[in-house]
Amino acid sequence: MSRLRRIDPRVVDWALAVAFTVSAIVSASTAKGVVGPEWLTALVASTSAVAAVIRRGRPLAAIVLWALGIVVLAAWLTPPEKISGLFFGLLLFPYVVGARVPMRRALAAPATVVVAVTAVALSSPGPFVAGDLVFPAIFGVMFWLAGRVVRSRAELTAELHEAALRVDEQREADAERAVAEERRRIAREMHDVVAHSVSTMVIQAGGARRIVQRDPARAAEAAELIERTGREALREMRHLLGVLHAGEEPAELAPQPTLHGLDGLIERSRAAGLPVTLRVEGERRELPSGLDLAAYRVVQEALTNAVKHGGGSAEVLVCFGRDELGLEIADEGAHGLAAPRAGGGGHGLLGMRERVRVFGGELHTGPRPEGGFEVVARLPLHDADEAALAASAAGRDTAEVAG
Repeated sequence: MSRLRRIDPRVVDWALAVAFTVSAIVSASTAKGVVGPEWLTALVASTSAVAAVIRRGRPLAAIVLWALGIVVLAAWLTPPEKISGLFFGLLLFPYVVGARVPMRRALAAPATVVVAVTAVALSSPGPFVAGDLVFPAIFGVMFWLAGRVVRSRAELTAELHEAALRVDEQREADAERAVAEERRRIAREMHDVVAHSVSTMVIQAGGARRIVQRDPARAAEAAELIERTGREALREMRHLLGVLHAGEEPAELAPQPTLHGLDGLIERSRAAGLPVTLRVEGERRELPSGLDLAAYRVVQEALTNAVKHGGGSAEVLVCFGRDELGLEIADEGAHGLAAPRAGGGGHGLLGMRERVRVFGGELHTGPRPEGGFEVVARLPLHDADEAALAASAAGRDTAEVAG
């Protein structure tokens, strides 16, 4: 069955057309009592071949063409019952109309069958027999009904599939909303915890400053309380962040990496089997910590994707401009054909785009004309901190409106 499904429908259509044509020619040449020229009888009977070719796209035209050939044969040429292939059309064309045409228009098929069968019955050389009219009509209507059943089941299957897709989409949307709501609740809790701890630290620091000269012991106690409160706040923040990022890699206790650590990243990529070259243009300078981390993560994610999906070799360009930091990571791809996918061990290209957007930058990703994949990021250096704050505030406003 699977092999039959792989056959091109056009091959089937033309095979049926050839079969109808051969049947018409053989019947016109061998049947007894042929009226009129044999070639004309074969030509008219071959209209079923044309109907077989167009039946998928124009089923009503196909059955009308088949019936028209029968009527012409019955009225002026050889009785249609002498052309054996025409009976197969009585089964094929009503079924196609029933399976492919909407109900109201499909009702034309039984009427066409009755007309064709009546023409055959009236053109018969013998006496008129009711069975010659009833039984062929029953066959035609039965196959039309079979087509209707197939169409109904196909429509029902499509509706059930669509309903299942809607249910899945709704379930995913509900789950995403629930997760987003829970994360907003946790974020509010984290804000309250940190705000309380910071407020306590500020009050204790102010008190310690006022008494440090006349009561150093109490000032030391206040400093110890400040330290303990700060540690508790950091511990609580790490715990809550762990809840927010459940299922992800645990947060590292080491300092966050910066572009100064690119050499180590390059070496790790080379050890993983990806030849990487690093070029730095412009004068290196200190960057805001958040932007420095974002730039490092962009390079890291791009190289991770290149290792997993690219192959070949890669090149990293870091350009320190006057007003912006440029990052270009390009790989050749496996044999110059493959390109990294959006997914990856981390947040993928979506995570890169979000990191760059926070600092008001731009990110371009896509295949290269010469093959492989490239990631190009532009991060503005002027007012980088203000851009990050503005983007963060905009994200909070959007979340509040969505909530």
